[in-house]
Amino acid sequence: MIGSLGLKLARFAVVLSVFALWEVLSRTGMVNPRLLPSASDTIAMLGQLLQRASVRSDLAVTASEVAVAFVLAVPCGALIGFAIAENRYFAEVAKPLLFFAFSIPKSIFLPMFILVFGVGFSQKVGFAFFSTIFIVIMSTTVAVDSVKTEYLTVARSYGATTAQTAFRVYLPSMLPVLLETVRISMIFNLTGVLLAEMYASRDGIGHQIATWGENFQMEQLLAGVLMIAIIAMTFNELVRWVETRCSHWRT
Repeated sequence: MIGSLGLKLARFAVVLSVFALWEVLSRTGMVNPRLLPSASDTIAMLGQLLQRASVRSDLAVTASEVAVAFVLAVPCGALIGFAIAENRYFAEVAKPLLFFAFSIPKSIFLPMFILVFGVGFSQKVGFAFFSTIFIVIMSTTVAVDSVKTEYLTVARSYGATTAQTAFRVYLPSMLPVLLETVRISMIFNLTGVLLAEMYASRDGIGHQIATWGENFQMEQLLAGVLMIAIIAMTFNELVRWVETRCSHWRT
């Protein structure tokens, strides 16, 4: 307990130090305040932005896009990854191709999504789905490979059904990797949505951030970045909480 508390205090101290350095650099003029507004001004601006109906509306749009893309990409990617890993021959054929596809920057395909889906909800969800599914597939194949063969042999020798094997053997053994996959996939998912909104969109918080940047509104821009960072960290902590609650499955 003391060790955990110490780690939390250390992390808080690091974050506090970063904000203090940010404040000093701006207030003392070591960095041009027009380029780097102070941390206190940025936090105040964040509070003002959250009071604007337009910003809250854009946040709702982005949240809906992220949620739909995430709900589609994670189960689809997990099922495909599981199917690939379960077939040894198919896995040997598909894995190198997956690594090749994953290595290609997904942003170069964004204009194609705009041409196919137009500028709107489906374009952003489709691109985020495309950006996310490869990491889910690859991580799931790794998770399946991490399951010990002895566990599967014992389960099948006792007459376990496919469903029982999946929920009693595969899922507990794969849980640590799967939870890490959820974290990483959300990063790719959120990045895909924001990139699509910044590139071509009429709404969404990514569109707002791009507009602030184009108009050199640095306080609003940094406040928007801070807003996204808080959302991402909140989701990360939520997954960490789920991991703690499900830790008993590992035994």
